[in-house]
Amino acid sequence: MNIFIIGATGFVGGALARYLSAEGHAVTGLARTESAAATLESRSITPVAGDLAEHRAAVIEAARTADAVIYAAQAGSEQETATVQDLTRALAGTDKTLIFLSGSGVLVQRTAGAWSPDVFAEDDPFTPEPLADYRKAAEDAVLAAAQDGLRAMVIRPGLIWGPGDHGHVSMVYRSVAATGAACYVGEGLNTYSHVHIDDVTRLFSLALERGRPGGLYHAVAGETPNRWIAERVAADLGVKTCGLTPDEATGVWGEFGALIMAVSGRIRAVRAQRDLGWQPRHTDMLTMIGEERLRRLATPAG
Repeated sequence: MNIFIIGATGFVGGALARYLSAEGHAVTGLARTESAAATLESRSITPVAGDLAEHRAAVIEAARTADAVIYAAQAGSEQETATVQDLTRALAGTDKTLIFLSGSGVLVQRTAGAWSPDVFAEDDPFTPEPLADYRKAAEDAVLAAAQDGLRAMVIRPGLIWGPGDHGHVSMVYRSVAATGAACYVGEGLNTYSHVHIDDVTRLFSLALERGRPGGLYHAVAGETPNRWIAERVAADLGVKTCGLTPDEATGVWGEFGALIMAVSGRIRAVRAQRDLGWQPRHTDMLTMIGEERLRRLATPAG
């Protein structure tokens, strides 16, 4: 299969490109710069020059020539909205495959570090997070395109972890550099469902093989309250833990980072397991604790 990946140099898109290429697919990837193109070529991925702003026409043309398109970019709201509109319009009636990478951030709850009993499967209704309204709209546009002769699907993972990630564990390590303690927000009982990058790539492969038009698939393998993460990081580094107020958290992680560390986002992967036969193989995010790359984040700059 000829697969075009938008976001092929990113964390998830890069892993997808490597995995699908190893499976024997012909993979092309969007490259915004010459250095990005060189990176893709070094991984035996054919680069396509373009971007999601001034040169989006090149992106759409590459999508037209592929058998399947995966959108795994981390773009701004305007670029993402426009690209999804152009892709669904250009591919309508072709019966090609379009898979859109979303995330459980669309349904997080602002609990200020408190635990939430709410867990969402693919078909469960929810109130979208206001900052992710554009992403939920993009999801809806992709799923609606399944009615227009397009094998369109959405994959919505939880927090993705693995080599080179920038998730909650790394953020807690960074808090040690800023404060001398392993930090969480409020009570630290808020919980964000998580999944390993290798399990995400396998889910995409299964969706390419077996997914149905209009399919929405969650990816989750476990969940760990932020306070538990902080306690394990503290034990690893020999420091204390510390619960932060929202204002203090902003000083440590910035406004958006503080929000991410204070919300609850719990999901269940009912359709992914039932319809695609997907099962996660990595269930314990805390196995990352103690990695040297993470320990280096706890060292104050300068």
